[in-house]
Amino acid sequence: MQRSALLSLFSLCFVSLTNLLSPLYSKVLLGIDVLREENFAPLKGKRVGLITNQSGVDSQGRPTSIILQKAPGVKLARLFAPEHGIEGKIKAGDDVPSHKDRLTGLKVYSLYGDTKKPTPQMLKDLDCLVFDIQDIGCRSYTFVSTMVLAMEACGEAGIPFYVLDRPNPLGGLRVEGPLVHPSWKSFVSFIPVPYVHGMTVGEIAQMANERGFISHPCPLHVIPMKGWSRWMTWKDTGLHWIPTSPNIPREDTPVYYVVTGLIGSLAGLELGTGTPEAFRLLATRGLDGYRLASEINSMNLAGVLAIPRIISGLYGIELQIDPKTPANLTALGVFIASRVNKMANPSPYWRSSLTQRNLFFKVYGSSLIRTEFNSYTSVQSIAKKWNNELSSFLSIRKNYLLYPSIESTDEKIIIRKAKKVKALTEPTMD
Repeated sequence: MQRSALLSLFSLCFVSLTNLLSPLYSKVLLGIDVLREENFAPLKGKRVGLITNQSGVDSQGRPTSIILQKAPGVKLARLFAPEHGIEGKIKAGDDVPSHKDRLTGLKVYSLYGDTKKPTPQMLKDLDCLVFDIQDIGCRSYTFVSTMVLAMEACGEAGIPFYVLDRPNPLGGLRVEGPLVHPSWKSFVSFIPVPYVHGMTVGEIAQMANERGFISHPCPLHVIPMKGWSRWMTWKDTGLHWIPTSPNIPREDTPVYYVVTGLIGSLAGLELGTGTPEAFRLLATRGLDGYRLASEINSMNLAGVLAIPRIISGLYGIELQIDPKTPANLTALGVFIASRVNKMANPSPYWRSSLTQRNLFFKVYGSSLIRTEFNSYTSVQSIAKKWNNELSSFLSIRKNYLLYPSIESTDEKIIIRKAKKVKALTEPTMD
């Protein structure tokens, strides 16, 4: 009996010590961690609205909604949900209903349904809005669009907007792809930044507020992270990855989303969505996976390997990409789209409806991507076409960066080489 009591006491002490030391295991303190360090001073005495979902947690995985609900002097009054809902389980493109949150008991107002922008009624009696959602670093992902529209609503209402900053899982050095042509502005390409912008949500918020991306700038406050540097991809942060939506299940999924998500709206494509291999796979009817894999591998892109695979009965490829590859992933996505369009019979582009093609152009930022379908080009030649507009963007971008650009001083960046596989095999969908 005495031994059992001692074991229980030891276990309790061990758990307490683990909780005390656990922040040391993470290299990065998130915006919500820094806010707590400040004893929530910026929000004291305020009625707060929180835009969040399941990814809005502190460095130890505790939901920001619960943290703010229990924060001394802070009144968390209501919640707002982006695409995929407050729990991140709703299918892409489906409306999110307003409902009662099971964690806090508060009402959740949908920002992906009848309206994508908070209405004056939604903001009534609030003293500020707080944004804490994990983005993936790619322009076509809609969480930043939600943030920017909410900033505009706060500007119109004259209330402050707080961004609890979080890492860009692609890192802060990768900047790729075209900007958005004004005529193709949409919710999947809402602000004029490259397809891969290399910024955190806090940095984008500052740029949007000062560069006229919104019609009514807001009183903006960014709570920055501590310990994050631009060379870091997600694995370098020491943070646990929480799926940001049903098809972004893993910490490296954003890397693959950049490449194959670009053509995800076209008809007849199998991308592995709904499985842990989402966006790592690409197959369609009539595609020669072995030939496509050979063409990709012949370019000798460091940290990139294509493997022929049979996927759901279709011939295609599996991609293996090191998150720190110096290869231009957006250009690789355009190259693959071009080759799939030429090789597959029938072509996914011509099989697609007008609505699907328009979504494809909106994701890219214009209809100019069609020109890549008519010529066989390399990744390098595709990337060159964006140089001028990227140069202008980078000149502007540097004014809004909050974190250092220096590379790690204690860790050499190594591009891992994957083993080549020649056989066509059926992947395990677990």
